[in-house]
Amino acid sequence: MEISKNDTAIVFIDPQNEVLSEKGLAWDLVGGSVTENNTIENMERIFKAAKANGFEVFISPHYFFPTDSGWKFNGPLEADEAKTKMFLRSGRLSLEGFTRSGADWLERFKPYIEDGKTIVVSPHRVFGPQTNDLVLQLRKRRISKVILGGMLANMCVESHLRDLLEQGFETVVAKDATAAPRHPEWGYGYAAALINFAFLAHAVWTTNETVKAMERSS
Repeated sequence: MEISKNDTAIVFIDPQNEVLSEKGLAWDLVGGSVTENNTIENMERIFKAAKANGFEVFISPHYFFPTDSGWKFNGPLEADEAKTKMFLRSGRLSLEGFTRSGADWLERFKPYIEDGKTIVVSPHRVFGPQTNDLVLQLRKRRISKVILGGMLANMCVESHLRDLLEQGFETVVAKDATAAPRHPEWGYGYAAALINFAFLAHAVWTTNETVKAMERSS
């Protein structure tokens, strides 16, 4: 897997307080995994390397809006998100209450995301990018290879991986720039994700390998 700033982009999924901050609603389930993987530190290393070496960075966020309370059915995780108001924003056209909310970016990532160069696509609504404009934004920039990271490994990251593969992108997962929940009944999502990453992705790299690959290509 050879990468270049001309055809490869970083895609971070849900780099938001809800799943990365100790104050986030999901922290009790994901905090252990985030800490063990050094997920936040590794994401920041990739952000820095991408910016230093001229790679474009895309953010695929997760938002819910008050009108989504009208959904007539949800899966188990969606139902829990709706109940706890996870990733909730006050409205599609409003940023009232957004700053430092669960839907906001993790504070230490803001310098990278809000630099005027990072592409923040429209929100995905369940897990994958089928409901947002990520693929359009990538293709408009002639990006054919993607390095994935962010949250959560076994849900949104894996769903993005699967769809991007079906859309014809070569895809790498930075396996320690992600994390997943430990659920008392469902199990450890990160272990499941690692198995599927190995079966599906064109490559599975550590953050060290990802950074070195970006540095070599510049």
